[in-house]
Amino acid sequence: MNKAKIVMAIFALAGILAMCSIGYAIAASSILGIIGGIIAVCVVFGLAFKTKRQFRDKGLL
Repeated sequence: MNKAKIVMAIFALAGILAMCSIGYAIAASSILGIIGGIIAVCVVFGLAFKTKRQFRDKGLL
């Protein structure tokens, strides 16, 4: 397993945890938590797609 796949697996785990945080915030009825979770999901997915494009341009994927 090369470095690029490990990095993408970490991004996938971070995305899952960010989505779970939204569910937890809904259960705790925290509006700020819900908004923070949504922002976290957007940031994680944005960074993951940007990193994947960089890996593809370098030929690592």
